[in-house]
Amino acid sequence: MVSAGDFRNGITIEMDNNIYQIIEFQHVKPGKGAAFVRTKLKSITGNGVIEKTFRPTEKYPQARIDRSDMQYLYRDGDLFNFMNTENYEQMAMTEEAIGGALKFVKENEMVKMLSHNGKVFAIEPPLFVELVITDTEPGFKGDTAQGATKPAVVETGATVYVPLFVEQGDKISIDTRSGEYLKRV
Repeated sequence: MVSAGDFRNGITIEMDNNIYQIIEFQHVKPGKGAAFVRTKLKSITGNGVIEKTFRPTEKYPQARIDRSDMQYLYRDGDLFNFMNTENYEQMAMTEEAIGGALKFVKENEMVKMLSHNGKVFAIEPPLFVELVITDTEPGFKGDTAQGATKPAVVETGATVYVPLFVEQGDKISIDTRSGEYLKRV
């Protein structure tokens, strides 16, 4: 059991016959009245995000989330295929179930599958990836206003905004959580 006063980002709780992950929380202590915790909860079954307030003493059971390493193999139409590297079992997931989690992941890279009671609900890509730029416009000398960026397409097909000095064929490092350019490799 976890009390609302101990809520943190990423904690998963069972509430109202559903599993929710805390994506944002704020402890509020108004000048008048009792303190409360304001949260944004994401349903892991895909029913969207809800906002809810709790009294700090309310308790909820913490959901057990299993994380397993899987290798992303390939895309076949609208199915994405993964393999467990320990027992070589393969699993296919639809594009709808995955969302945008794989936009920076190349084939044969490792990802983490998040599941509850055997049902996969999310995929965590690696935090940082190195990808080659396949298409971008050339940057011109003197065209460098402070922090100027340009769009660049990487080998997975995703678009990233990079500084003007980065060219086609360069290998760059990307933060997959925000989709931001980090550095040229």
